[in-house]
Amino acid sequence: MLTYDYVCPANDRTVQVQHGIKDRLKTWGELCERAGLDPAETPLDTPVERLMSGGLLATVSGATRGEMPPLPMAGGGCCGQPQSCHRHAH
Repeated sequence: MLTYDYVCPANDRTVQVQHGIKDRLKTWGELCERAGLDPAETPLDTPVERLMSGGLLATVSGATRGEMPPLPMAGGGCCGQPQSCHRHAH
């Protein structure tokens, strides 16, 4: 199971849930059911969006947790945009 972040634009809540890679939650009701949350005032059929940051799983074959090397980022640096990153500001 992978961990994914979903956002509900109607109530501005972000919820983290686990599910299989082929699964995709589409409504606030599905999200609340999976996460064990009370839907409160938000209608169950309200659409939710899966965030791009969720679902990341990376392993290195043969390495133990303490031996795993850092994973490279596309474009280099911590964010891939060193010229506009506050961490790289001069």
